[in-house]
Amino acid sequence: MNIEELREYCLSLKDATEDMPFGDEYLVFRVWNKWFAVIPLKDTELNVSVKCDPVKAIELREKYNRVQAAWHFNKKYWNCITLNADMDDETVKYWIRNSVSEVVKKFPKKIQAAYMDG
Repeated sequence: MNIEELREYCLSLKDATEDMPFGDEYLVFRVWNKWFAVIPLKDTELNVSVKCDPVKAIELREKYNRVQAAWHFNKKYWNCITLNADMDDETVKYWIRNSVSEVVKKFPKKIQAAYMDG
């Protein structure tokens, strides 16, 4: 997967938006103003940071050599996945969708319902 395919996939998710709050170094994807994926644009390899359940975050780091605790994030919840390495594209997409779910489940119940219904 290349960066344009990754970007298009993130934007294809329900109510996803993108912005660059830190200048040209990071591309941030949000659902209802909450981050679900971050692409560092200055890295030599294509990476994406995603939010995970804390137990699953550790499991992924143990299973894949190219999944690490995300730099500059709460390492309990955020993983950095190097693309085109030991995780296939469909699995990367799964973890991006999972990140959206992790973000949405932190919303108040009424907002969760609005997101699911909308």
